[in-house]
Amino acid sequence: MEFGIFVQGYVPASRVKADPEAEHRALLEETEYVIQADKSGFKYAWASEHHFLEEYSHLSANDVFLGYLAHATERIHLGSGIFNPLPQVNHPAKVAERVAMLDHLSGGRFEFGTGRGAGSHEILGFLPGITDMNHTKEIWEETIAEFPKMWLQDTYQGFEGKHWSLPARKILPKPYGASHPAMWYAAGSPSSYAMAARKGLGVLGFSVQKVSDMEWVVDSYKTAVREAEPIADFVNDNVMVTSTAICAETSKKAREIAVSSNLNYLQSLLFRYHDTFPRPEGIPQWPELLPDYTPEIIDLLIAEELMICGDPDEVLAQCKRWEAAGADQLSFGLPVGVPYEDTLTTIKLIGEHVIPEIDTDPVHRTSRFREAAGR
Repeated sequence: MEFGIFVQGYVPASRVKADPEAEHRALLEETEYVIQADKSGFKYAWASEHHFLEEYSHLSANDVFLGYLAHATERIHLGSGIFNPLPQVNHPAKVAERVAMLDHLSGGRFEFGTGRGAGSHEILGFLPGITDMNHTKEIWEETIAEFPKMWLQDTYQGFEGKHWSLPARKILPKPYGASHPAMWYAAGSPSSYAMAARKGLGVLGFSVQKVSDMEWVVDSYKTAVREAEPIADFVNDNVMVTSTAICAETSKKAREIAVSSNLNYLQSLLFRYHDTFPRPEGIPQWPELLPDYTPEIIDLLIAEELMICGDPDEVLAQCKRWEAAGADQLSFGLPVGVPYEDTLTTIKLIGEHVIPEIDTDPVHRTSRFREAAGR
């Protein structure tokens, strides 16, 4: 199992109230997390693309963010988590150009993740008036298979669809080296995992679930991907799952950080904006918040495998549960309200004590797929 981190530009109102430069500091701190993850042996860093989601995610121009990191890092793969390829948000030809450019700037380290937007607040900003948020699925389906053609055809044959069109054109630059970047889809439900498997896409599992609830979903993906009819140049047989992670020198310190970091606020914002996600029973409607996380709640979240937290030995054992469940990559959402130095400590300790015990392959999984396709 490989490891990654996921950043999104989290800028809670409490931080803005205390610091007028909070947004600026938050964005720059997140570049430092990726740089440290690169040094600490993490293989992937994912950057969100969200729009209009105050507090929850201010990382809207992730292509710019990742372009900076392409120069500031050496080995870590940099992924769009996601680029939104709906033509009403980003024209597909321009998305293809940005992907190829980032592939050049990173020396072939770019990972192309796509999705359809967080929920009604974001989607209606670009598609006002629609009443069914699943309408974006039709647009995404029409678009996604065109990207490999734009990269691999010398002159792209062009496209005439229901939602967008483009005459025959040379899409430049072409990706760097063999084939093209691995393609992923941000999936929030079992049916989305199955769809991604059929298309040969890797899954970015951003919805946080306990390990036991994910095992059958991962297994069903692995079964379906064997029969994939890939839209890309190769099958990206890959399931990434996300979890919150707090690692400290002692178990007591890790739990103290978790209790004091207002984790309930970010989780409340998640359900505020991701209103297309399944809503568990008992989740309050915004602006009502989930209750503050007490030591007992933190212990329950750890026991229920909904959070990774503890000293390095505990975190290693918790990560091994995801490995046993069949996840190909475990990515940690950072930050979650945890102070800057404590977040860096989490990255360093996981890099020193956890990753060497689980990820012993020096080559990125997606690099193997891409190199095989380019032979």
